[in-house]
Amino acid sequence: MRIDVLTLFPEMFGAVLGQSILRRAQRAEKVSIEVHDLRDYSTDRHRSVDDRPYGGGPGMVLSAEPVYRAVESLTSPVDRPVRRILLSPQGRPYDQACARDLSRSDHLLLLCGHYEGFDERIREGLDFEEISVGDYVLTGGELPSMILIDSVVRLLPGVLGDPESAIEDSFSHGLLDHPHYTRPPRFRGMEVPEVLRSGDHGAICRWREQQREERTRSRRPRLWERYQKEQETMRPSIGGREKECRDGNSG
Repeated sequence: MRIDVLTLFPEMFGAVLGQSILRRAQRAEKVSIEVHDLRDYSTDRHRSVDDRPYGGGPGMVLSAEPVYRAVESLTSPVDRPVRRILLSPQGRPYDQACARDLSRSDHLLLLCGHYEGFDERIREGLDFEEISVGDYVLTGGELPSMILIDSVVRLLPGVLGDPESAIEDSFSHGLLDHPHYTRPPRFRGMEVPEVLRSGDHGAICRWREQQREERTRSRRPRLWERYQKEQETMRPSIGGREKECRDGNSG
């Protein structure tokens, strides 16, 4: 996969992209990530990329011309489909299903907003998908783009050391994750549940599933409601998951 990022603050990305899983994924050539300074595509000597809004009002608006120039420069030589993502509070809510969908792409182009927003002709003419990471306001699209990159790259084949890790993550089955424990078995009066030390993989699987459901129901009622509705339409597959637990194949 190739990921290109257009931003006014490329220096923000160094620490995130150069650490942990993202660093290993790039070194293993599972993904190529390039960060581009939007000001490099300005045509005036001040490297301007914004201007005052028509109709008045506070702040500045990102101009269409440098964005068009940047997008066309990065996509015109490419002979494969490029999904163009605009990080915006007006976009569709980002979730794990969206991350999985994006992880199947060959090439992502992420545009980070700033200031008061974009010239509307960027939306009208460049075929961007708009994505929002939450109903709150941030200074710009840099942090949301890092969230998207991190969540997508870890789903690429061969990126995680254990491929089961991505399958068992929170939200992968529509539920929150189950509790995790490691040694020692007893710490300050708190013990690891006996079932996890039993060696009974079927019982462990059933316990984890129960914990996922209980956590989701108590902590995220809306997520639990959505999960229940989805299960109503997928009844045959539920039996398959229960059998998988009984056989101990996923413990």
